[in-house]
Amino acid sequence: MSKNSKEVATEQLLESFTRARSRRTLLKGALAASGAVAGAGMLAALPAHAAYVQAAGGVGLAKAGSAFKFNKPAVDSVATILTVARTAEQLAVTFYSHGLANASQLGISGNDLETVKAIMIEEQIHQQFFTANGGASLAETFSFPSGAATFTDLNTFITTQQQLEGVFDAAFLAAVLEFAQMGRPDLAQIAAQIAQVEEGHRVMGRHIGGLTPAENYAYTPALLATVGDAPALVQKAGYLSPTSSNSYTYQPVSTTDSGIQYTKPFTAGNTAVGNG
Repeated sequence: MSKNSKEVATEQLLESFTRARSRRTLLKGALAASGAVAGAGMLAALPAHAAYVQAAGGVGLAKAGSAFKFNKPAVDSVATILTVARTAEQLAVTFYSHGLANASQLGISGNDLETVKAIMIEEQIHQQFFTANGGASLAETFSFPSGAATFTDLNTFITTQQQLEGVFDAAFLAAVLEFAQMGRPDLAQIAAQIAQVEEGHRVMGRHIGGLTPAENYAYTPALLATVGDAPALVQKAGYLSPTSSNSYTYQPVSTTDSGIQYTKPFTAGNTAVGNG
């Protein structure tokens, strides 16, 4: 089956940022990272990585037209991953909340509308998790590659959604690997739980957009070497360059929805983080 233009564009963007690493590099990274986080407790509050805090300057992208800058650490720390993840979830909530606000123009209604709402709430729940566990905010004001058209044309909305969820999938898969290298199987498992949900979002977007098959991956491609590579990717794609005519600010949304289950990380034998 031939690929459509949306799939090709998304794959080309992601592949352009793929950085191959040798087995030796991976092993070196594992040793360095595991030593850096020895003794850290599960889900303990963690200080934000200094390089990211410096880069955000306490302002992020609140001022339209400001340039996004950050210093990528040589080796991602737990705090780095939580910070990038929190910021990604803020971008996601911003995207979906504006999609809901313009649902009538996009032609999204009925069950599809409820699905988009549920996705937005799940992204907010993830954002709250990363925030509660020490993730800092790199940016709270974003742009979209197609600007206002993102929320007036369904094809553009779905194209953007597929690109974003593709990046999120890749970032959380990278987090699974990095947490495992750090000797943090607890966090690796949570990253895998979130990655699975993000893939569900991608699939539902394809369904809403009428793309078939809705699930078209036998294996989700791991196209990012590290979570720290993600900011450069989304910046290059046009999500971190707000202007006066293309500026969308993150606003937290309510997470109340009786249909969403497992609102806290649940693992077998661990009642402390059960279904909420």
